[in-house]
Amino acid sequence: MRKALFAACCLVVTACKTAEPAPTPPAPPPPQEQPAPEPKPLPPGLDGSAINQQANPCDDFYEYACGNWVKNTEIPADRPRWSRGFDAIAARNEEVLREVLEAASTGKVVEGTPYAQKVGDYYGACMDEAQLDASLPALKAELAKLTVAKNAKELARVVGTMHARSVFPLFRLGSNNDFKDASQMIGEVDQGGLGLPDRDYYLKEDEKSKSLRTAYQEHLKNIFVLLGETPEQAAKSAASVVEVETALAKASLTRVERREPKNLYHRLERKGLKAEAPGFQWDVYFTAAGAKDLQALNVTHPPFFKEVERLAKSTKPETWKPYLTWQYVGSVIPTLPKSFQEERFRFTSENLTGAKADVTRWKKCVRFTDGALGEALAQPFIAKTFGVEGKTTTQQMVVEIEKAFERNLDTLAWMDAPTREQALVKARKIVNKIGYPDKWRNYDALRVERGSFLGSWVNAAAFEQARQLAKIGKPVDKDEWLMSPPTVNAYYNPPFNEIVFPAGILQPPFFNREATAAVNFGAMGMVVGHEITHGFDDEGRQYDAEGNLRDWWTPESDTAFRGRVACVKEQYDGYTAIDELKVNGALTLGENVADLGGLKLAHSAMEAWLAKDAEAAKQVGGYRYSPSQQFFLGYAQSWCSKYRDPFARQMAVMDPHSPPYWRVNGPVVNLLEFQKAFQCQEGAKMVRPAAQRCEVW
Repeated sequence: MRKALFAACCLVVTACKTAEPAPTPPAPPPPQEQPAPEPKPLPPGLDGSAINQQANPCDDFYEYACGNWVKNTEIPADRPRWSRGFDAIAARNEEVLREVLEAASTGKVVEGTPYAQKVGDYYGACMDEAQLDASLPALKAELAKLTVAKNAKELARVVGTMHARSVFPLFRLGSNNDFKDASQMIGEVDQGGLGLPDRDYYLKEDEKSKSLRTAYQEHLKNIFVLLGETPEQAAKSAASVVEVETALAKASLTRVERREPKNLYHRLERKGLKAEAPGFQWDVYFTAAGAKDLQALNVTHPPFFKEVERLAKSTKPETWKPYLTWQYVGSVIPTLPKSFQEERFRFTSENLTGAKADVTRWKKCVRFTDGALGEALAQPFIAKTFGVEGKTTTQQMVVEIEKAFERNLDTLAWMDAPTREQALVKARKIVNKIGYPDKWRNYDALRVERGSFLGSWVNAAAFEQARQLAKIGKPVDKDEWLMSPPTVNAYYNPPFNEIVFPAGILQPPFFNREATAAVNFGAMGMVVGHEITHGFDDEGRQYDAEGNLRDWWTPESDTAFRGRVACVKEQYDGYTAIDELKVNGALTLGENVADLGGLKLAHSAMEAWLAKDAEAAKQVGGYRYSPSQQFFLGYAQSWCSKYRDPFARQMAVMDPHSPPYWRVNGPVVNLLEFQKAFQCQEGAKMVRPAAQRCEVW
């Protein structure tokens, strides 16, 4: 370097010389190159390979947090979607459950497994595919008894008999809390009887909906051919089914209408239902359904049952047979010969999910066994996966977030004192259930047939329906869980005023023993805050601290709340789900409010946690990201997801949750905490103008 400088200077000097030059001072020594500082390590719990460092978090936070994950991840062939959170955990859980079930099905002793014989036999029967191929004669024998309805009395009898087996043509029967007295269980009849996932599939007139209906009718035709009908007969049978289901769809409430609790509560009792729809033989029906003496009854949507009555009176017997046949066959397809399962997969993959391969049999059988004997199968799962630390830390996190909710109440200028006082009472009465039930379910009465998966399936369905109906007229069992512990999910139950976190979700990336507190608060803490906020979203807020549907809001606070959730609805209405389909801001309102509130609460709780726990604060420091950045990245990376297009379309119609992309970017654009964490300036895409910013809780 010195030599080159000297030569250049010399050349210049030689060209311009007019006098004796002054002595040239020696060149200074070159600066010593300083070694680059070691990059700070990535906080444990975050996936550095998922982050797209080329993206600006203030322009598109989901792309920043998940962009490389999305780019490099392939959806497994048998899946309609894949997520770094829910689906990856569920796949790991299935491997654990498979190990338990394989051992139990071969007669090995599985320590800590009650009903080991039953869970092993159920799984073993499911895995016996040769036996499935021999199930058709037994199915046809049942159909001969269950599909003959020559008059109104016979129709009521066969519908009731199917309902006793958890097969629900025309409508559904079950038990539920009395909305006005949540301590008591009553009967409930609800709309149902459809073969497609939602009533809108029957009624929309866009080209994709019409195409799906055509494909569905062809699918039904193929099923009837497999049952032995000629193609001509099968086509007529399929048309009859669609005719009945379309009539039921027209009488059904939309998913948005069903989000309003008052729309679903009509305590008519049995006598009121008989007066509402006298043309249906209700006494015959209830006897066949296993609820002969049922009187206490909620009718969710009375006009729907007027349509049931009309159909019962006007539909010809030859129309009922294919409809009842399809309802029964469609409910037991996993137990039938491979040809039925292949036809079902063909239709769903081409029209609803986009999956490229059917789910392998062992995975199906794990899921079916969990559905039938979930709390028996859960006990060895808990022993293998769920430590005391997970339950203790989650409980501490819940308490801290509940404190954050209480602190936040004092800051809500839009809520007046009387309403705030009632909200505080409700918040303090929320029951927390973490990991698994204190009291396990009894499966003594469930009969499992190792030689017949069809028989075992029907028995399990009948067992569960009988269990539900047996609750009617009794006090609510507050110990009951609505999900099995291996389930990767969480929920808030308004009539119980409880938040529930199964062991299945308390695993990485939602809860990671190795992660920093900030990452865990962003992932699992947000889930906790989300469920707490559900108690105060547009639905949950209508229930009081005891779980009763009761208006405890002053008119002033009610008006202010409605204005704030209208902001959230409008925000999400403007987002695109896929192609021409927009996010339905009304359908997803409760989940969007819970995401927004949950994220805010969890961040506040994290700050309080770090302020009082010097060791946790020390652990969070020294990493590449600040605590708040770790928090938001932990949140976003738990939602990294990819959907196949047909499944994304289905979810846009049915799912009350927004697509994962908007579950990340939707809330953070409203949060000053996010903008501060990433130093986002006004005008950035991840910063909503102050006048448009949405805040509820």
